[in-house]
Amino acid sequence: MNQLKRTVKVATMLSFIIMYTVSFGQSKNNFIRTPDGRKIEASVLNQYIQKAMDSIKIPGISIAIVNKNDIVYHKTFGIANTETKKPVDKQTIFEGASLSKPLFAYFLMKMVEKGALDLDKSIYPYLKSMFTEGVIAPESLTAYKTLTPRIILSHGSGIPNWVRGKPITIAFEPGTDFSYSGEAYQHLGAAFGRKLGIGWGPKLDSLFIKEAAHPIGMNRSLYTWNTKYDKDVARGHIDGKMTQEINKYKRVGPGFSLHSDAQDYAMFLIEMMNPKNIKKSTRDEMLKEHNHFKSDSELLKETGQTGWGLGFAQKPTSNGLMHLHTGNNQDFQAYAMFIPEQEYGFVMFGNSNNLFPLLNSIEQLIGEHF
Repeated sequence: MNQLKRTVKVATMLSFIIMYTVSFGQSKNNFIRTPDGRKIEASVLNQYIQKAMDSIKIPGISIAIVNKNDIVYHKTFGIANTETKKPVDKQTIFEGASLSKPLFAYFLMKMVEKGALDLDKSIYPYLKSMFTEGVIAPESLTAYKTLTPRIILSHGSGIPNWVRGKPITIAFEPGTDFSYSGEAYQHLGAAFGRKLGIGWGPKLDSLFIKEAAHPIGMNRSLYTWNTKYDKDVARGHIDGKMTQEINKYKRVGPGFSLHSDAQDYAMFLIEMMNPKNIKKSTRDEMLKEHNHFKSDSELLKETGQTGWGLGFAQKPTSNGLMHLHTGNNQDFQAYAMFIPEQEYGFVMFGNSNNLFPLLNSIEQLIGEHF
């Protein structure tokens, strides 16, 4: 009789353990913790996003959410191509647009650790042989010579966002103000590639993949095109109409040419909150404010963002300091943010020019994200 009781007791305990484990696993997979501490059912978020997409008429998205160093939510919605009606799936990759910038900054910080780059040395010596008359306005050449990786990564160069063939004119003494500049990031990428003697084509991309992407689990992100993704790339859309060209970049565009998806980019956000491939001190340097916005800054007034680190913008919130970046290649848009204090991250890629109204709608359910 005692043996029977012991057997029943053990069986009951094992049953409890199994039920607890299954329950915990379901909870982890079916609920998302928001930055303000609430729990949202994944099924509720799915329905909410689908309804919002239908209302806004967004073709397709890939979205991921991080809780405590785990991707607890990764979902794709909609279609990758409005002509073929091919659905977005977990193999679909998107243009990351300006989400290229913070990831490239991370790559360069890894190179700083390896002694291949100095944050505070001028990039000019590696580019001067490229510059013909008219590339840089004569009155800006002295200022251009003072540009360093640190100044460029924190958008303190004074160079316009894009010059599009016009002479480069620097608006202020570099390092003394803020001026968002994709153009400056392009110059930094070119300078680093020339410094290494490998240029800024596929060899530089291969180095990024080896040193930055693969070590943190990013296996589907690249700056120059690889034909193995021909069948997986989403097509861009503007006002509901599909654009005709797939951008298959042959050179690294640190400011715009990344192809990726939400799950892969979420691995980067995890690395930013819990660094494994770079030193914590290097990560801290990235997230430290290097460029504080002046009181009359339009960005400060419009968004509440207060400054820029080496790659990400910064915004104080009631849940902690948010690090964020938008991306906009017109027919592709993207957004990423994370709050280290909450161990929370969010990233979304879309193949249209109306992604941000969807973000605004999602915020009504899961709270402030921008």
